[in-house]
Amino acid sequence: MSMSTNAPLIPRTGIGIDVHAYAAEDDKQPLWLGGLFWEGERGLSGHSDGDPVAHAAADALFSACGIGDLGTHFGTDRPEYAGASGVTLLAEAARIVRAHGFEIGNIAVQFVANRPKFGPRQEESQRVLSDAAAAPVSVTATTSDGLGFTGRGEGISAVATALVYQAG
Repeated sequence: MSMSTNAPLIPRTGIGIDVHAYAAEDDKQPLWLGGLFWEGERGLSGHSDGDPVAHAAADALFSACGIGDLGTHFGTDRPEYAGASGVTLLAEAARIVRAHGFEIGNIAVQFVANRPKFGPRQEESQRVLSDAAAAPVSVTATTSDGLGFTGRGEGISAVATALVYQAG
């Protein structure tokens, strides 16, 4: 389908979900969440840094463009991404999306966890992730009122949406 210069701009949306369990008590993994290091908080297990916020954001970008998913681009079969920063993965996802002819409108992420207390660092997280994606990223947090694995403190989940559109 060719696009004429008068064709309407049709946005595309994508959804990304990421879940990571907390690392074992004796495994002193650092907590990376929303692109930030959280001193004194129990870390998450994962192939990379385990940041579910950044990972869900990247996955939403891939979903919106129909170009695979997080595993396609950064899976465990890619040793070069072992221990990689979620911020690095999000920046690389944004680069891949743009290389496929898309521009990013925005990304919105909500994570579910009992801790850490996110409000005081929300703006910092949004700034770090927006810089990585070179597009607006908003992040919110909630709890599950004690229900499910997040309520029992077994891990953190995140859901993201992304809006993209075909460039030029």
